Amino acid sequence: MSAPTRFSADTTRRDFLKTGAMAGASLVIGFHLPAGVRHASSKDAGGDFEPNAFIEIQSNGDIYLTVARSEMGQGVRTSMAMILAEELDADWSRVKIKQADFDVKYGDMTTGGSASVRGSWDPLRKAGATARDMLLAAAAQTMSVPKEECSAVGGSVIEHKKTGRKVEYGLLVAKASGFPVPKDVPLKDPKDYRIVGTKRNRVDGQYIVIGEAHYGIDTKVPGMLYAAIMRPAVFGGRVKTFDASKAQAAPGVRKVVELPRVELPPLFGEERPANSGHQHYLWGGVAVVADSTWQAIAGRRALTVEWDNGAGAEESTEKHRAQLAELLKTPGKELRKIGDAETAFAGTSKKVEAEYETPFLAHTPMEPPNCTALVRDGKCEIWAPTQNAGAMATALQSALGLTASAITIHVTLLGGGFGRRLNIEYGVEAALISRAVGAPVKVIWTRDDDIRHDFYRPMTQHRLRAGLDAQNAPVAWLHHIAAPSTDGTYLGGDIPDTGGTEIAGAGLPNGTIPNYFLEQSFLHTAVPRGYWRAVDVNWNHFAVQSFIDEIAAASKKDPVELRRQLIAAKPAPLPADSDEKPVNVERLRRVLDLAAEKAGWGKPMPSGRGRGIAALSSWGSYVANVAEVTIGKDGTIRVDRMVVAIDCGQVINPDMVAAQMEGGVVFGLTSALYDEITIENGAVRQTNFDNYPMMRITEMPKVEVHILPSHETPGGIGEPGVPCAAPAVANAIFAATGKRLRRLPFQTSELAQS
Repeated sequence: MSAPTRFSADTTRRDFLKTGAMAGASLVIGFHLPAGVRHASSKDAGGDFEPNAFIEIQSNGDIYLTVARSEMGQGVRTSMAMILAEELDADWSRVKIKQADFDVKYGDMTTGGSASVRGSWDPLRKAGATARDMLLAAAAQTMSVPKEECSAVGGSVIEHKKTGRKVEYGLLVAKASGFPVPKDVPLKDPKDYRIVGTKRNRVDGQYIVIGEAHYGIDTKVPGMLYAAIMRPAVFGGRVKTFDASKAQAAPGVRKVVELPRVELPPLFGEERPANSGHQHYLWGGVAVVADSTWQAIAGRRALTVEWDNGAGAEESTEKHRAQLAELLKTPGKELRKIGDAETAFAGTSKKVEAEYETPFLAHTPMEPPNCTALVRDGKCEIWAPTQNAGAMATALQSALGLTASAITIHVTLLGGGFGRRLNIEYGVEAALISRAVGAPVKVIWTRDDDIRHDFYRPMTQHRLRAGLDAQNAPVAWLHHIAAPSTDGTYLGGDIPDTGGTEIAGAGLPNGTIPNYFLEQSFLHTAVPRGYWRAVDVNWNHFAVQSFIDEIAAASKKDPVELRRQLIAAKPAPLPADSDEKPVNVERLRRVLDLAAEKAGWGKPMPSGRGRGIAALSSWGSYVANVAEVTIGKDGTIRVDRMVVAIDCGQVINPDMVAAQMEGGVVFGLTSALYDEITIENGAVRQTNFDNYPMMRITEMPKVEVHILPSHETPGGIGEPGVPCAAPAVANAIFAATGKRLRRLPFQTSELAQS
């Protein structure tokens, strides 16, 4: 592929495309996709950069889209190919995806924040339409007819309308590559879409099904060795001394290597203040390198390590819970204030108060962390299932003392991500071990390693208070969040002025309470925190949507009707420094009404059964869930049905939208019903799926997904399916039993009948 011309970030949007011709007479168009997660990279902020995505149309008619986004089951490769094929009027079967290796020219390569399709929609459409226009011009010249008399008829063919003559794209690429890039090419009207909005098979689905798809754990390199690492069980622990004699004598063991506790950079290129007190370090420990994974694990078992556990050994879940409860008793840091909530609350005759709690959670993707590395002759080559190749490259530069040009990262398929693979420590581990042994090394984490050495979703406690007026309308709302900071793990410090990644989802629908106060208190802990699918919206949404139902019960209002009233009220203005987008109240109301209608809201249910609802606006999408549950006499919770309504803007592939909503329900219900990471003597107690279970297929409810048609800009779908599950079930439990469960996972003993 020829090198595209460099261009400035100040270039107008219509000039963002560049072309080049290949030796094989292909048409190549380079364009720029914006940052893939909430933090913009420096490349997006200004200065010169290279295009970070490419279309290549070959002379044989094959069309390749090279992208720097990771595929982890969400279907981003297929969605991006569909967007391109639509505007290009291409033969869908000829469109293929190439995964970009790490290269500084690509700028941001992060995949997260439900941002891949959202950020790619406009650039991909414009790139496809531009390529189509250039091919039309080439066809007109080839057939010696006016361009206005030619049209793309679908299937990578240009037709001259008057004569019916046709020419395929592949025959036009050499001529088209010599044309200047047209400006302001018209995009298709949505009514003319033939690919976008339809069900299409995944571009890589057949390879996944037959086992030919390449995940990180499948990597094999000639001469490769395998490593298992004994990491400190206590967070912040360090190796004091170790005896490797028995491990060295074990069959197949080649070498034992001590790993230092290396400082790691921030994940998204932010500036980290000096002496910030961040907790982003390599775990450290002792690695056993052997001829096979099993031999490495067996050798690890033979190690004797004495640890310096440090202050972290004093921590426990019981202490954390007590500390959070104490923090809620004293004022926190003010994050948002509308009106005078304290005064308004004090002056109301009816008050509602409740406290909620959520635990630390691990990510547990089905493919555990792994990485293969070869460090040799001043170069580093990595094969990794990563959501964050750029940050991994930055960490490798620092740890190995190499330049960016000396580092190659091959991004493989990911067997699930959920935010875990935004972290990059497993790549640094593999590289340091490879350098130490002078050979390619694959590091595979066991499930125990994964669960006990994660970057966990923070535990939280919430105190909510609401005051109701004489008409039982809420006129004051106060929310105090106590939690450790996720951002603090990587950047240090306590609570940023914006609240960082702890307050999304803490607001009401459209900010409709006239007196509102949000504050946060910070828990200091050695337990590392990370970005977990749907991040802070999860824990805040559980508290807020549960509390709305508590207000409904106190005011004797139907929960759906109360939500309609809150949505319909005039919103309070957002703070001047807020980066939030106003909620589209009509879209939120539509998903609320659709979910209620499809679930049969208001129809009586048998004794011991109940319905509950929750609604959400986030990541550019609007979601409402209605859960139906049955409560056994022993307190057992059975979720029978989950009705999901979603407005995610323009749908690319309805099958993938439904799949992401269904998967989000699984994720949300697993955390609501089962999972909790607990700490004892500074270490995680859970070790595997026997004590950190996943929801099983026999426990799954019937999930019905209803997609509202829309031509709005696409919203995210990877994360919005998760947060409504827990509060919808909590509200259904209350409807069935009259008992309110405010702690996750749900404590079923509170529901058992005596």
